[in-house]
Amino acid sequence: MQMMSMKKIYPLLYAALVLLQPVWNGPLAAQEAKTLELTLEKAIGLVLDQNRDVLIADQERYKSESQIREARSGAFPQVNVSANYTRNVMLPVMFLSPNTALNPTSSTKTFEIGSSNSYAMGASLTQPLYSRKVGVALEIAETYHNYAEESYRSAQQDAVLAVKRSFYMVMLAQQLVDANRQGLEVAKANYENVQSLYKFGKASEFDLLRAEVQLANTEPLVTSAENNLVLAQNALKNTLALPQETPVVVKGEFAYEDVSGEVSEAAKRNALSANPVIAGLALQESMLQKNISIEQANYFPTINLVGAYQWQTQDNTFKVNDYRWAKIMNVGLQFSYPLFDGFRTSARVDEAVVDRQKIYYARMKAEEGLKIQIQSADLKMAEAKKRIAGQEKNIAQAEKAVRIAQSRFKNGVGTQFDLLDTQVAMTRTRTNYAQAIYDFLVAKAEWRHAVGLPN
Repeated sequence: MQMMSMKKIYPLLYAALVLLQPVWNGPLAAQEAKTLELTLEKAIGLVLDQNRDVLIADQERYKSESQIREARSGAFPQVNVSANYTRNVMLPVMFLSPNTALNPTSSTKTFEIGSSNSYAMGASLTQPLYSRKVGVALEIAETYHNYAEESYRSAQQDAVLAVKRSFYMVMLAQQLVDANRQGLEVAKANYENVQSLYKFGKASEFDLLRAEVQLANTEPLVTSAENNLVLAQNALKNTLALPQETPVVVKGEFAYEDVSGEVSEAAKRNALSANPVIAGLALQESMLQKNISIEQANYFPTINLVGAYQWQTQDNTFKVNDYRWAKIMNVGLQFSYPLFDGFRTSARVDEAVVDRQKIYYARMKAEEGLKIQIQSADLKMAEAKKRIAGQEKNIAQAEKAVRIAQSRFKNGVGTQFDLLDTQVAMTRTRTNYAQAIYDFLVAKAEWRHAVGLPN
């Protein structure tokens, strides 16, 4: 019985496996994520489309457009319609004075008026004719729109600078991986050469041990460089808001291109006006200056044209078609002038002046900091260029020194120490050269960001 039951179970289990196979072999398991190739231009395009700060600043631009429409609404007429129903639980009364034609008695009389049900519908209009606040509010809204545009440009430039730093870091990590792998290949070739010489009695056991130790010490450097490359790629993906499981590879030439003197001088002259942060602070100062006018407007009167049209009726029959409606219409001018508000307006004007002055000092501080930032980036580029020029010569010399040391050791003229020393020097020279290129590229990106140049 047990064998029969197992025979019945196996076909069911097999059928279940067949049905579940498409699920197990779905997109997550059947195919690996496609490698994303990134050039610097493509990375910049992605960060401008996906960076959260850029998207937030973009929404602020849309908001500023709505605020302009809101400010304009103050100059347009305001039209309201209303309708209400009132149940008079106790009817209102009219008092009649005594000893009058309507009340010849000696005491005051009252009688009820109206009906238990009261209805009213109407429309009202208010058109500002004179208000100092309306025009200034519109100016502030338009200035804020310009400020939002500068903030959006600043967010874009910050995102571009961040992605350039991350992109160049990946390229640097790749260069260091290549340099250490090349050093490992030289160490392997040296170990194999010494091992061959040792077999024929042309190298000592000490030379073989030193070559073996050098090879063992070089392999962890390659592993470390490869790990740093992975970390740099993850940082780049995080900057681009890409899933961490997406494999990426960067493409591009890891070389520097100097900034011409003409472009540099022109950019420095226009830096204060081109930098979005400085421009944004200047616009904030302008808004706060206008805000002083808004507060001062409370010293001045406002004049509005007002009008209303209303239908009223009272009836207890609930026969709406038979109701008699009374029509009321009026137009007029509404004048308002603040005589005394407990010194509230003067206090708010003083506060607005202080706010404007604080932004002024913040702008001055930012301008001074920008000049220092530009000078710092200039010095970093100049220093990196000197290192690049020096290391370019050193690379060729280091490679030649390795070849000479290998040949000398193979011919029994040179020592193992000379060979190992030239190998280390070559790897160090390539590393220093790559670091100098990276430092120049980052300094150049920071310089372009400071002077407000586009991507």
